[in-house]
Amino acid sequence: MKKFNLLLIFIVLLSFGSCRSDSETPAEVTIDNTIKTGKLSGKVMSQNGSKPIGGASVFTFDEKYKIYYTTSDADGNFTLEAPVGDRTIHIQTGDGSNFRTEISTSVKHNETANLNANQTKLNQVAKIAYVKGSYDKIEDIIQNLGYTATEITNADLANITTIAQYDIIFLNCGSRNYSLNQSLYPAIDANLATFVANGGSIYASDWDVSYLVGGTDSTNNCMLPGGFVPDSKLCSTNTGSSGIVPATVSNAGLSTALGFNTLNIDFDLGSWQKIVNYDPAYWEVLVKETSSNNALMLRTNHFTATGIPNTPIGNAPNTTFTTVCITLPGNIQISISVPQAIVPYLVALGATVGPCSGSTNSGYIYYTSFHNHASGNIGNAGVILQYVILNL
Repeated sequence: MKKFNLLLIFIVLLSFGSCRSDSETPAEVTIDNTIKTGKLSGKVMSQNGSKPIGGASVFTFDEKYKIYYTTSDADGNFTLEAPVGDRTIHIQTGDGSNFRTEISTSVKHNETANLNANQTKLNQVAKIAYVKGSYDKIEDIIQNLGYTATEITNADLANITTIAQYDIIFLNCGSRNYSLNQSLYPAIDANLATFVANGGSIYASDWDVSYLVGGTDSTNNCMLPGGFVPDSKLCSTNTGSSGIVPATVSNAGLSTALGFNTLNIDFDLGSWQKIVNYDPAYWEVLVKETSSNNALMLRTNHFTATGIPNTPIGNAPNTTFTTVCITLPGNIQISISVPQAIVPYLVALGATVGPCSGSTNSGYIYYTSFHNHASGNIGNAGVILQYVILNL
């Protein structure tokens, strides 16, 4: 009798299959047991549709949380191979925490579906602030892309409650006005350290390196008081002279996004900040002088400091997404942001929580010796600054 009962149970299990939910049902397979796929094509554009976005991550998952991934080219174009069925397509820049779009669509076997321009616009989910400068207006580039940024002041930087609501802060060259705000800078230094250590990202250009390493309106030696980045990590002095500087894009991702790897930067203002030395284990060089290899553009997400308070930073809607690191075939690692609900499944497949490099809680710091001049972009550096905006 026990044998009959066991046989009956086995037959029932065969009839109804396993206990997976519908969402875990495997994708359709071909006769040779490979996954049926189709393709999706489109063009990633800025929010207002005015600029193509190169280097954007485009991806989806199947029911077993295997990732299907590609990137947009310098003109924003992409083609993604994806498993058949109803899919959510993710478009992101950077690690996806500040700019991302989700598209619901259907993939059909051996067919290519074209996503329209309204679907593939890259949305801003970050809350962005900027401090107005005298020689720099990166807010113009932000607005020309169709995104929004709120002007704040040095007094606001001295108030952690005010800046904690933002995800990104842009510090335009000439915004420091140290003589007028000298009493604020101990609080500003502490607050920027707290902001970055808890996941906020900042961009500073030219003379505003003094927010990072100390100094008055600019920095003229490597051991000045103030700032929050250790002097051992970065030294920059205002010793640059005006003229055309041939430059090389040394970061492969940036070069792919731009569609070029060399450019001429017109430093039309004297006494621009030259990066004298930096810690290569702390900073990544994105753009450098061709002749001397001196760094012109740096970024890091390695900022840590002792005694930093644990302070929630950023826009509330971002808390429903988590940054993870996924390893693609060829041992290529990518940092993307995904809904929290699927994080355990991705971790079970080998993903790790947090970015692929840097400190887990650190935001990014970008620094460029060039900037967006009030009278227009310096050379084609404005295209590079678009990348900075979208990848913070």
